[in-house]
Amino acid sequence: MKKNVGSLDKMIRIVMALIATYFAYTGEFNAAWQAYALWVISIVLLLTALTSRCPLFSIIGINSCKVKS
Repeated sequence: MKKNVGSLDKMIRIVMALIATYFAYTGEFNAAWQAYALWVISIVLLLTALTSRCPLFSIIGINSCKVKS
């Protein structure tokens, strides 16, 4: 599988994962599923940033990596 997540996209995903983790850990929710959803979102964002691969990008056909010449 080819990498399809670029450097800027990785940084944005990591920051969003940190924000989601913060709110999942410190937030007050009416239901527990809301905190669990934020944990799942955070994990998915971190995994896609660390592996530089996004299955959704592959399906849609988006590639934010710079092309090496």
